[in-house]
Amino acid sequence: MCGIAGLYYPATPKPVDPARIRAMADAQAHRGPDGSGVWTAPGVGLGHRRLAIIDLAGSPQPMASADGALTVTYNGEIYNFAELRAELQAQGAVFVTSGDTEVLLHGWNAWGPAMLERLNGMFAFALHDARRQCLFLARDRLGVKPLHYAELSDGGVAFASELKGLLAHPLLRREPDVRAIEDFMAFGYVPDDACIISGVKKLAAGHALLIERGKPMPAPSRWWGVDFSRRANGSVKALEEELVALMRTAVRSRMVSDVPLGAFLSGGVDSSAVVALMAEASGRAVKTCTIGFQETGHDERCYAAQVAARFATDHRERVVAPDDFAVIDTLVAAFDEPFADASALATYRVCELAREQVTVALSGDGADEAFAGYRRYKFQAAEERVRGLLPAHLRMRVFGALGRAYPKADWAPRPLRAKSTFLALAEDGGEAYARAVGVTSPEVRAVLFSGTAKHALGGHRAEDRYILSMRDAPARDAIDRAQYADFQHWLPGDILTKTDRTSMAVGLEAREPLLDYRLVEFAASLPASMRLRGGQGKWLMKRAMERHLPREILYRSKMGFVTPVSAWFRGALAGEGARLAKSRVLAEWFNPAAIATLAADHGAGRAEHGRTLWQLVMLERSLQRLFG
Repeated sequence: MCGIAGLYYPATPKPVDPARIRAMADAQAHRGPDGSGVWTAPGVGLGHRRLAIIDLAGSPQPMASADGALTVTYNGEIYNFAELRAELQAQGAVFVTSGDTEVLLHGWNAWGPAMLERLNGMFAFALHDARRQCLFLARDRLGVKPLHYAELSDGGVAFASELKGLLAHPLLRREPDVRAIEDFMAFGYVPDDACIISGVKKLAAGHALLIERGKPMPAPSRWWGVDFSRRANGSVKALEEELVALMRTAVRSRMVSDVPLGAFLSGGVDSSAVVALMAEASGRAVKTCTIGFQETGHDERCYAAQVAARFATDHRERVVAPDDFAVIDTLVAAFDEPFADASALATYRVCELAREQVTVALSGDGADEAFAGYRRYKFQAAEERVRGLLPAHLRMRVFGALGRAYPKADWAPRPLRAKSTFLALAEDGGEAYARAVGVTSPEVRAVLFSGTAKHALGGHRAEDRYILSMRDAPARDAIDRAQYADFQHWLPGDILTKTDRTSMAVGLEAREPLLDYRLVEFAASLPASMRLRGGQGKWLMKRAMERHLPREILYRSKMGFVTPVSAWFRGALAGEGARLAKSRVLAEWFNPAAIATLAADHGAGRAEHGRTLWQLVMLERSLQRLFG
């Protein structure tokens, strides 16, 4: 796992200062504390920071081919590199290292851009081909590893794993994009099709960008996408067996490491399944760790301990308390862009805990998206069935009136929030789901934003990307469409960004076996009833894991890895909400009086605004750090 950076001049091969590339790479030193490297040639420079995982003594980067025509800087792991290496050797390739980086060089020689389809792993890399006079940027299928890029005023294209790598280049203009602020306030993160700094882009998951000398800057091309339009055939028993086989293979392939390895264990289905399969494959006790909370409604340590005891793991735990709010500046620095998924605090702490003993940790990320584990999928499916019973105009008239008349009850569990349900039924399915995955509603944002911000937005609305993704999804039903949209936005923008930045901040490599692309493709092909049945998400996965895990782990109510920020803003952090109304940083885009009312209503228990207040805290700190 590493950090990469570089610069390419597609029009004219201008000289590249190695010191500038080194500065861009060193800004990401936390991603690669074990070594660094810089390579330059006319019109191109590549930088690298290394976290050594495989072939510890070899595989320095940037790495060049034997003839010097190819040079690559690479972040990630290719889990099937041994098989690809053997295939390439059979074609005559001669390897001089034992790691996975060199596979990219020989793979490009053999297959060109088509080599991406052969790679099973998490990666972002830049490969320069002197013969073809081009730079090739690529990102893995699901977007586990990040890659940012920007066109500069001198004609160069700069790229880096993290935004801070680009910020180290003096020609990058630091101007905020208010559309990204709108997106952040809607979802709690800046999606991959946006950036808080105007002009910066993120290469999308499953996309590549081929920049050729003397040609105009092209648009990225998609080389992989999840497809929900096909359906698997087979009995439940046969599909169970196939699922377990895929999970077992995915876990074992991610246990290959030349450094100590362990796992995150929350006590939920996903991480418990990963630990069960790790224990099955390991000849020694698996090292596991978990984070708990003082608030009992959020604490899962007892379940994690149960799983740890069942598989005799070497288990450790740590408690996150309200005074851990002090880590906020560390999180702001790690994420660069504003990021308000409050579980990032706990994720950072569990990464810290893991790093004390291991350099690689397996996580359970991805199963909720692949196997319809979130409760919102159940609600979306039920609401879509109701929507199908009435014409749109009648739904809007009937349910819209009921929604407007019904009292608001933010404090209640969602099934009891009739106002929200009625309003959702009045809307199109895409609109309703976009709201369901959001944090701060369009109505609240309209009150919070200043007139200046509203004018600058020019009609841009965060939810529209979800609506378009669901409309155009390769899908058969409502669950397919919702999951597809989450794979496009929520998974790379929130879940994988959170895990990448918090793990890399402490020099830890996190691996996600449940996002093996073969497993994801299998899950997408399952009939919806095998993902969601009887209100139970991950139905086939839970059934398949009954031979490995106790029912009280598999079928208990989902808690989620959630930091209790709402309680904090009524307790230890109560003063923080009121302070936001006086923030000069936020005053440029927000109405101070509206923020004061929001904080007061939350503190008094009249409304639930804890997550929005956390958003404003994180936004203020990020804007201050980025723009002063």
